[in-house]
Amino acid sequence: MRRITALGAASGIALTSFVAAAPAEAGYYVIRWDNTGICQIWNEELQYKPLEWPSHYKVVSKPVATFNDAVNIQLRMREKRDCFL
Repeated sequence: MRRITALGAASGIALTSFVAAAPAEAGYYVIRWDNTGICQIWNEELQYKPLEWPSHYKVVSKPVATFNDAVNIQLRMREKRDCFL
């Protein structure tokens, strides 16, 4: 089960990197997955929400304008040990 969750998180991170090439018009925010503690950057421009199976997520930041701002928030959360990976 953990491998599936890790695979899902890794694919989400890969998807986020593709979205990073998009213009900075969209808002970004950080979400945290409940069962792993992994934080992920999500783009508000996407027309679907993250799949909440087998885990649920919680939005842990306010929307920011650029991907780099979201990465900085995610890095600060990792330093505080609020997030992993």
